[in-house]
Amino acid sequence: MYFTLSWRNIWRNKKRTLIAAASVFFAVIMAIIMRSAQIGSYAYMIHSSAKLYTGYLQIQGEGYWDNRSMNRSISPSEDDYEFIRSAPHVVSATPRLEGFALVSNDTATKVAQVIGTDPELENNMTDLKDKLIKGAYLKSDSDGVLVAEGLMKMLKLQVGDSLVLYGQGYHGQMAAAIYPVAGFIKMPFQELNNSLVFLNLKTAQRFYSAPDRITSLAIMIDKQSHLDETIHHLKKLEKYAVMRWEEMLPDMYQSIQLDNASGIIMLIILYIVITFGVFGTIMMM
Repeated sequence: MYFTLSWRNIWRNKKRTLIAAASVFFAVIMAIIMRSAQIGSYAYMIHSSAKLYTGYLQIQGEGYWDNRSMNRSISPSEDDYEFIRSAPHVVSATPRLEGFALVSNDTATKVAQVIGTDPELENNMTDLKDKLIKGAYLKSDSDGVLVAEGLMKMLKLQVGDSLVLYGQGYHGQMAAAIYPVAGFIKMPFQELNNSLVFLNLKTAQRFYSAPDRITSLAIMIDKQSHLDETIHHLKKLEKYAVMRWEEMLPDMYQSIQLDNASGIIMLIILYIVITFGVFGTIMMM
């Protein structure tokens, strides 16, 4: 009986009912589209940043992220590598040995971030080979170096030139060597484009006197939603630190959180406006 009376009352004024229903319907559709676009843009930003260099997470030595010292590098065993690569949802695990050195050509000298990596694994993760603008990509047995475009211009380098590297290696040992320039790469951000030098991982380990050691293992997973599950598995390796992308990219994480909060506030305002519109319609019945 009550349902019948309510139904008749709703359709007593069809125009008013249709307007109220349409306002609620379009408000919900708009809210769904807005949130979907917002969350989708976050996922794209995170994936792009992770794929650019850091990965969704990294395996490091305890305390390495705070001071980036070569002395906090790690030497994972084959069993450790197998355990990491077999973790749930892990797509790739790229070992790197990172440090800083003075790089020189003729009379020009600059400070650069020198990164030793496995060329094939690095390309699978970051598409580094696609960033090559001149010369040849690194090979697994290559002794050459890839130099970022901005650094190349500062040092006035050409493919085939000799690049002098001088720095400090593992446990304070002197690191000095001369390597041929194999090619040049163009990074998407100026800061990276002005400072990066890539070597083969084995070559970097010899340069830094750090055989079989790495400073980080960058890991990509299939979906961001699987991050917690993967980290839970990897934390069974208690001798290493596991860094999330939020810790490695705090500025981007904070900007996403701020934008997400503003999006929620806009939705609340939208629903309040619609609520008052429907309430006004009811009051006029």
